Amino acid sequence: MVIVSIMTTGGEIESKEGANVSTALTDAMHDAWVLQAENFVNVFIRENFSDLITAGLNVDVKSIFSDVVSSLVAINGIMYDMSGYTSRAEAEDMVSMLDRGTQRILSILRDKKYTKFIKEA
Repeated sequence: MVIVSIMTTGGEIESKEGANVSTALTDAMHDAWVLQAENFVNVFIRENFSDLITAGLNVDVKSIFSDVVSSLVAINGIMYDMSGYTSRAEAEDMVSMLDRGTQRILSILRDKKYTKFIKEA
């Protein structure tokens, strides 16, 4: 899978979607979801971290964005078609775990003292 993203990688998304994700998913679908997730993160924290990452944000702190964006995209991938998973409960559990991680990261990024730290690292 070749995904165009500033904040994450296709490999990270695929690993979070799991082995049973639908084979009908396309790179174009993932690209659209990535763009939506990256835009959501920037708007949510009211900072354009896409530009900061492109400009060379410190590797020690930029992975938090990869984690949240890949999780948001993986949730979409899992929800697109749950029929490949061993059970609907398996897919729902995966979505719940990804959502909990996403909420944790967004609560951190909402706090300006953490975004200030990320920018200055």
